[in-house]
Amino acid sequence: MKNFEKERLILITNDDGYQAKGIKALVESMQPLGKIVVVAPTEPQSGMSHAITVKHPLRISKIKNEEDLKIFAVNGTPVDCVKLAINQLLPRKPDLLVSGINHGSNSSTSILYSGTMGAALEGSINLIPSIGFSHISYDHEADFSAAVILSRSIVEKALKNGIPKNICLNVNFPNANHSEIKGIKICRQTMGYWREEFDKRTDPIGKEYFWLTGYYHNDEPEAQDTDEWALKNNFVSIVPVQSDLTSYKTIKLLNKWDF
Repeated sequence: MKNFEKERLILITNDDGYQAKGIKALVESMQPLGKIVVVAPTEPQSGMSHAITVKHPLRISKIKNEEDLKIFAVNGTPVDCVKLAINQLLPRKPDLLVSGINHGSNSSTSILYSGTMGAALEGSINLIPSIGFSHISYDHEADFSAAVILSRSIVEKALKNGIPKNICLNVNFPNANHSEIKGIKICRQTMGYWREEFDKRTDPIGKEYFWLTGYYHNDEPEAQDTDEWALKNNFVSIVPVQSDLTSYKTIKLLNKWDF
């Protein structure tokens, strides 16, 4: 990878697998900005959050080896992909990590389950400017044309202005064409949660099993500074997030307890 040593080096990963339409759209978006190395799961890894593989060996398959684009597939999680890229595959620390474009929203509390954002957070922990991109459509044939244009614009802004240390960006695109998108909003994460429902079924040999279903409940549907409101109103949402989950205001409260 000698030709990757001096030019801008961009690491791309995702949780939908290296063959997903969303990651191909992100490669298309990023190619004008530098040398691309894709390190992504061999198969979909949605819902993996920040999981790592500890129970079986990790294997790397080289898929493409072109001058400006190299693609590797890993039989692990998105975070495995980032760790292997940094430690084994790249000639140096990348200048940028982008994850996605995910097929489905990662707004609000979905970030806690997201392999897409797990990878972006892993990048920020390693002091790499990192951004996770998601499209709220779960359709594997979703139209990513607007996301291709806007993700490049967002990355250009990030490269110019910088992302603060240990912070990454959670970017979600509405399900709309470019002319329908009203703009980009800097947001906070919506207060809400998933109400799980388990569909109880019986397999062909008579044993019970359960299939996870459910729906998202928004605790503040009218709050106009949230990512859910932005997406509902055809804005791109950007939420700055961090791996530090400490509730600093609660430290003062707990210090008043009589231990």
